[in-house]
Amino acid sequence: MKQTNGRLQSIDALRGFDMCWIMGVPGIIYALYGIFGGETLKSCWEQMEHVPWNGFHLMDMVFPLFLFIAGVSFPFSLAKRREKGVKDSSMYLHLVKRTCILILLGFVYNGWLNLDVSSFRFASVLAHIGLAWCIGSMLYMNINRKWVIEIVIAVTLLGYGLLNGLVLAPDAVSTDPLLPENNIVAWFDRQFLPGVLYNGIFDPEGWLTLIPATTTALIGMLTGNYLREDGVKPSSKVFVLLLVGSVLFVLALIADLVIPINKALWSSSFVLLTGSISIILMASFYWLIDVRQFRGWAFFFRIIGLNSIFIYMAQQIIGFSGISSFFFSGLAHALPQLQSLIMSCGYVAVCWLLLYYLYRKNIFIKV
Repeated sequence: MKQTNGRLQSIDALRGFDMCWIMGVPGIIYALYGIFGGETLKSCWEQMEHVPWNGFHLMDMVFPLFLFIAGVSFPFSLAKRREKGVKDSSMYLHLVKRTCILILLGFVYNGWLNLDVSSFRFASVLAHIGLAWCIGSMLYMNINRKWVIEIVIAVTLLGYGLLNGLVLAPDAVSTDPLLPENNIVAWFDRQFLPGVLYNGIFDPEGWLTLIPATTTALIGMLTGNYLREDGVKPSSKVFVLLLVGSVLFVLALIADLVIPINKALWSSSFVLLTGSISIILMASFYWLIDVRQFRGWAFFFRIIGLNSIFIYMAQQIIGFSGISSFFFSGLAHALPQLQSLIMSCGYVAVCWLLLYYLYRKNIFIKV
């Protein structure tokens, strides 16, 4: 399998691996737990649910990993555009256009086409990705010394941590600023974010969480910038990335003692933890796929990663459950003890086969 246009196949594969977790894999794990039981599978299933507030489950990695990967891709796409003579002014226009499209797609995903004004939610995962990526991209384009970006990330995380840990909401009901009803980030959304909030008093994709989310995008961009460097052996790149990831992991555990790991707040410790895991995953995929050329196993993931936004939206619009039921319900009824597993695998298969068809037709729907 040849690399396409100098593109790192590991980026698409990692993006596809990430998307698997919202394309039916949790259903397969739950089905396996229902069939076989056991503490191991129970623990795996518990990891498939988001932590309501403080704490961390593997499912909490999906969103920040996707944003990180978007960051990794940007130095490659920016360099390619500049090589073609695209001016930065045109690039800025592209960034804004892409962000607006993602915001609109987020509205569609949230059900705005139902025209039920009482249920309109303005915040969305796609809007959050678009805005954080756009802000991070503009910073990356205008800061030539990348160590300055590292300082920006450190100062931002420190400042955001102090904001969460020291500043109470004006309408706080107690003195703990890290409770949802007392948190200044949650209060800001209640005051200034229009529409319905995700959980009533707070929205995890609200305004102020864009600040740390942007640092996640910047961590990805620094990673992509390093992967692009000439004169550095691929094995050295992998070693450095694994080392950086390990250091960030330790820092995350230390930061967690002060500001808890919290996806809803996108806390500073959460940024460090997810950044560390993302870097380690990127280094591992890069080593296996692009350095060692072990690519056969990654084909399944690349098919998903090449049309990631499409499959994210399609699952909200297309009745994949009904399609999989049409094809697999007979087998499921014939093997009732495996029914949930067959239907869960069938759902993933239908989604993947559609993506494979698009791949074969050389159709890649991008924003």
